[in-house]
Amino acid sequence: MSGGSTILIVDDEPDLADLYAVWLRDEHTVRTAYGGADALEVFEKGVDVAFIDRLMPRMSGTELLSEIRESGYDCRVAIVTAVEPDFDIIEMGFDEYLVKPVKREKLNAVTDSLIARSTYSEQLQEFFALASKRAALQAKKTPTQLDSNDDYVELVEELERLRADIEQTVEQLCPRDFDIELRRLESTIAHE
Repeated sequence: MSGGSTILIVDDEPDLADLYAVWLRDEHTVRTAYGGADALEVFEKGVDVAFIDRLMPRMSGTELLSEIRESGYDCRVAIVTAVEPDFDIIEMGFDEYLVKPVKREKLNAVTDSLIARSTYSEQLQEFFALASKRAALQAKKTPTQLDSNDDYVELVEELERLRADIEQTVEQLCPRDFDIELRRLESTIAHE
């Protein structure tokens, strides 16, 4: 059975891309592409969530991600890679960063999270993308390395600014409006 959201798996290892597709296809419409150029053709047909391998020949996942964002495709993107995160990820336009090997439960959980995020405001989407980058870097870097990197310090400051803005917005909602929005969000997620 397929349905739900449209998920794209992009990996130059066909066996791995196909395995991820099998894991997700009971709940979603899943498409696979074994390279960046093939993936761009699939994006034209509509994609809700994409899992993109970072290191691929001819067109890397980083280049593909840039093309996706420059073309204005509105989808959530997770980078799935064997490359441990470094400070260069701060400038990348992804929503989640997964280091291989990725287990079925993790792939499903991230898929659900990214689908839910697509219903959020741009501000919340940005908040969660930055939080994902911070978490990926904190998992692999020492506190000294983090504190001495200007880009990371800026990322944390932006994350805190967004958190304050979001909290202020929530505080400004009257309780009834907050309850209505919360029910609407829960309903949207439950029907996906």
